[in-house]
Amino acid sequence: MDTPLWSPSDERIAQANLTAFREAANARFGLRLDDYDALYNWSIAEKERFWRFLWDWAGLTGDLGAVDLLDGDRMPGARWFPEASLSYAENLLAGAPDENAVVFWGEDKVKYRWSGAELKATVSRLQQALKAKGVGKGDRVAAIMPNMPETLAAMIATASLGAVWSSCSPDFGIQGITDRFGQIEPKVVFAPDAYWYNGKSHDVRAKVAEVLKDLPTVVATVIVPYVDKAPDLSAIPGAVGFQEFMAPHSAAEPAFERVAFDHPLFILYSSGTTGKPKCIVHGTGGALLQHVKEHRLHCDLKNGDRLFYFTTCGWMMWNWLVTGLASGTTLVLYDGSPFAPTGNILFDYADAEQVTLFGTSAKFIQSLEKSGLEPIKTHSLASVRTLTSTGSPLMPENFEFVYRSIKQDIHLASISGGTDIMSCFVLGNPISPVWTGEIQTRGLGMAVEAFDDNGHAVRGEKGELVCTRPFPSMPIGFWADPDGSKYRAAYFDRFPNVWVHGDFIEQTVHGGWVIYGRSDAVLNPGGVRIGTAEIYRQVEQLPEIMEAVCIGQEWDGDVRVVLFVVLREGMKLDEALATTIRKRIKDNCSPRHVPAKIVQVTDIPRTRSGKITELAVRDAVHGRPIKNTEALSNPQALDEFRERTELSGA
Repeated sequence: MDTPLWSPSDERIAQANLTAFREAANARFGLRLDDYDALYNWSIAEKERFWRFLWDWAGLTGDLGAVDLLDGDRMPGARWFPEASLSYAENLLAGAPDENAVVFWGEDKVKYRWSGAELKATVSRLQQALKAKGVGKGDRVAAIMPNMPETLAAMIATASLGAVWSSCSPDFGIQGITDRFGQIEPKVVFAPDAYWYNGKSHDVRAKVAEVLKDLPTVVATVIVPYVDKAPDLSAIPGAVGFQEFMAPHSAAEPAFERVAFDHPLFILYSSGTTGKPKCIVHGTGGALLQHVKEHRLHCDLKNGDRLFYFTTCGWMMWNWLVTGLASGTTLVLYDGSPFAPTGNILFDYADAEQVTLFGTSAKFIQSLEKSGLEPIKTHSLASVRTLTSTGSPLMPENFEFVYRSIKQDIHLASISGGTDIMSCFVLGNPISPVWTGEIQTRGLGMAVEAFDDNGHAVRGEKGELVCTRPFPSMPIGFWADPDGSKYRAAYFDRFPNVWVHGDFIEQTVHGGWVIYGRSDAVLNPGGVRIGTAEIYRQVEQLPEIMEAVCIGQEWDGDVRVVLFVVLREGMKLDEALATTIRKRIKDNCSPRHVPAKIVQVTDIPRTRSGKITELAVRDAVHGRPIKNTEALSNPQALDEFRERTELSGA
């Protein structure tokens, strides 16, 4: 297309935080940065100066010390602000609005809000209660929680003590939870009595009781009443209600344990493609500084704005969302189905609470279009300035749908990064045009390139998404990886001193970016990264199944999970067995892990070392040539995966 889908008005450009930041940088350093590209180039060339200036300009609380960066030529190994002392919790509460710090809807079942004073009081009481249980600097607190205010308060209280927070959503299965939290040995666990999804309640108390059997380090289990105001907790040994946990403690001004810039703040999890999920440890300063940059500059959020993102506590977008308090925004939280009860609830919510930024997934936008809903005809959405989409690539027709059927004058920002960096490599630019199918820009301070197989930057062709210089939100490392070997192998083995992210990406003639998907075997249905090993662990425990292989099939602008199974001799895959397989995966992983198609085969291709080769299966299903078949011990097995009629329809 020769014409952009949207261009910001002169007034919007003049009022943008990006414009103010660029002008402030010019004034401070005697520069002549005339546009975004010039600002971006400066942020890379003078990365130390950029990140410190961002801290000062944003008015963040804490002391960065005198040193900006140590070993800045090393990835991994670079250390940002090694003399710094700060508190993530202190910065969040300093920015929390006085009236409405947080608003919550649990579908159409539960609605309430907290003022800044109520949030601070709850954090204070939780802080004291956690401390009374022995939680201190470096200890872990885990949550199996909905996206609700109590979860936010528990996280801030944890961070205020210098402890480490890790969360998942309550729809995770038992093994999915223990595979994660079992590795990090939490001292306290938060969970609800139940949760709402699509109008139905789902009790999790029995699940929590089972999970606790594999978490011997837990000294307190705190149950947040959600579906039932006074749930029976007798089946959970040692469990206490949320209010009872705080009861001995009166609200006071919260205290803050200031920590080093790279002190652990969050533990997030990889997809688990080769076994249990890897525990990715993110630092305090990097999370705060990177998120504030993205919120204020790339999303143009201002003090008093209202930030909404449809997410669960098992996705990094929750961590990204809650940092919005540090920019003075009201957090607009939602938990449950995005289509309950009639499909319009998120847009009802946006109008009712005057949402400024509406964050969602590409899958939601695709589903909205297929449903026939057109919010532009039914809702005002006058307050919504920005719509962000992530989780999977937003297809060109989905860009057009947004402007045709949601809102015409809106900044549509397709964004992409990952759990690995808990932020974005490429994202929105509120002072530049939006072109169909393109992510607008590289993030400030993020030296993103597309590399060919020889490690050369390319433009106008697909390449590997890499980052060639260190940035503050690089993980500290992986949990229980003392020599850093797993961390280095995950991102740095292919090109020395270069972060290799695992996405195929291309820079366009407009300077934008198009992502074509993952370059590894991770499944990605609806933008939710899923590790095949998590599925195998469940399926292969069924007596009827000898072995299995799982891939993501490109389908209808998204990816759907396809499971191939080898059954015991003489058995056939029938609907009863397929139902059993799906139930086991749903109960022990999550609903998102459940395959769209289950297909019986007689053999699965393996490498000569005996490893199942998912990439070869995926290429066969898509009719692509198979690379390096000589590495397979049984390449003839691939014939069973080509042109399967079962995979040609919905």
